[in-house]
Amino acid sequence: MTQDTQPAAPPPLRFLYRSVVIVAEPLSVGRIAAGERRIINITGGSFSGPHLSGVILPGGADWQIIRSDGITEVEARYTLQTHDGALIYVVNRGLRHGPEDVMARLAAGEQVDPSLYYFRTTPEFETGSPEYSWLNGVVAVAVGERQASEVVITVYQVT
Repeated sequence: MTQDTQPAAPPPLRFLYRSVVIVAEPLSVGRIAAGERRIINITGGSFSGPHLSGVILPGGADWQIIRSDGITEVEARYTLQTHDGALIYVVNRGLRHGPEDVMARLAAGEQVDPSLYYFRTTPEFETGSPEYSWLNGVVAVAVGERQASEVVITVYQVT
């Protein structure tokens, strides 16, 4: 790239859906080489947006590593079931971190303003449903909000 070449304009985002994921209490596997391994089982939930809506099926989980630098690596795997019965597999990876006192409040189950911490993910979708196959070719980003017994994820398509 030469100095006078302008970078491409940032891509716009299109709102896909907002999900409320109901989660169980975290299970600590303990300290591993990369940090503390935790598993948070997903027990249900719902999602709603202009082009898809439905429920989050129980049985998924978020496999987390809390690193020594305080950053939490998230990797959630779960299944969406649309209002018309289609199944969509989701793998959602990302990072959550913030000031130590804010993260301690989150860990204690307190309600914390999401603007006080960073929680961003990149969901990927797989489905065999013809109605929703367009999701198989979508790059998405999401903003997370951790609450006491649920996680709110707002998902955007990068257009």
